[in-house]
Amino acid sequence: MEARLQKILAQWGIASRREAEAMIRQSRVRINGVLAHLGQKVDPQKDAIAIDGKLVSLQPRPALIYLLLHKPAGVVSTCDDPQGRPTVLDLLPQELREGTGIHPVGRLDAYSTGALILTNDGELTFGLTHPSHSISKTYQVLVKGHPSETVLKMWRQGVVLEGKKTRSAQVRLIESFPEESCLEIILQEGRNRQIRRVAQQLGYPVIKLHRTAIGSIQLQTPKAPFLHEGQYRSLTADEISFLQRQLKDKPIKNLDE
Repeated sequence: MEARLQKILAQWGIASRREAEAMIRQSRVRINGVLAHLGQKVDPQKDAIAIDGKLVSLQPRPALIYLLLHKPAGVVSTCDDPQGRPTVLDLLPQELREGTGIHPVGRLDAYSTGALILTNDGELTFGLTHPSHSISKTYQVLVKGHPSETVLKMWRQGVVLEGKKTRSAQVRLIESFPEESCLEIILQEGRNRQIRRVAQQLGYPVIKLHRTAIGSIQLQTPKAPFLHEGQYRSLTADEISFLQRQLKDKPIKNLDE
């Protein structure tokens, strides 16, 4: 049955939808020996799909994997890194890294720590990272100085970054120290290095940034073992259902395009 090429690559865990689109744009994918184009429809039962000159097999489809990782600082949230830095996949055993198509859902910058979902469910990844979707993410953030209630209110209401105002956020003071403050921040969007950029712009640079939860999926929960930095666990059935409900509650338009 024909479907768009990027959707097939995502469904079979070869790459996330965005990664598949990037590979097609970079002329890395061929169909029956001919360079593929974005939006092209193929039949995996009839057409030969090659990436970087290597024929890919779409059968059998790999079992779906859903993991929660406690990302350490200094590790990048990508499948590979041109600079040779360790990636989140390096924290997994070989049997999970190779041939499964597992990849991170969204990103934490290299210096940040905390909750990161890894999966080979390309459709779920595409839905959860689509700009029209807004799954909440909770952070504990240590900043320099002591932001006033006026500053926190500005942060809650949104701050203009590169000409575009950030969405409203939940920001509250957890604890004050002699020269630093610990904040809890809950975002409904994930612009590049958003918390760090807003904090810098408001005059309270980030010292440490740690993500504690993605929606209702938490690093620390009574029903699952505590995850130390670099450790991972499988998502529970309830947690997987929570992610799938996010897409059903707010379907992504034009998912096949």
